[in-house]
Amino acid sequence: MRRLLSLGLVVLTALLVAPAPARAADRGSYTVSGLGSRKQAVLNNGGTVLDLAIAMLETERMTTDYTYGDGKSGDAANFGIFKQNWYMIRQSVSQYSGYGPNEWNAGAALNSNLSWDLQIRHAAQNKWGEYTWFAGHRNGQTGLSNPNTQDIANYRNAVYWIRDQINSSSRYRTDDTRFWVNVPAI
Repeated sequence: MRRLLSLGLVVLTALLVAPAPARAADRGSYTVSGLGSRKQAVLNNGGTVLDLAIAMLETERMTTDYTYGDGKSGDAANFGIFKQNWYMIRQSVSQYSGYGPNEWNAGAALNSNLSWDLQIRHAAQNKWGEYTWFAGHRNGQTGLSNPNTQDIANYRNAVYWIRDQINSSSRYRTDDTRFWVNVPAI
């Protein structure tokens, strides 16, 4: 009896501390015609599965056909398939190191040059490390100063979930499947 009670307590404890399973409304997948060729373009330009996941979370087609600057200006303006913010861009590579917040239009170069977009994303991650990169990507300078907010954790976890789905089968690196997670835009 004592052993049965102990076993019951272990099971109950595991259920209470286990993460809640994803709800269908939170995340999923669907087909986007032509997405497979875009995935291949990213990989052929030095991208990784993590890059695919970030771009997939940011835009449906992993392209730059969103509102210029993502409707933002200054350091908050976003460019490229990852929607990298101008603050992170200008802090990551020497080509933009002398630029200020008001020269944010220079970031438009990422919108038409996939290889450059990838190089800058990788330079930013190399500079801050993957964990902190997520904070700066999600919330700019404020995120770099405070990388442990729930919003940043939710974004990071969403990207990792997408990455894990892509890694679950090699076909997801080349087919038209788009994975998504409901993470509010900021």
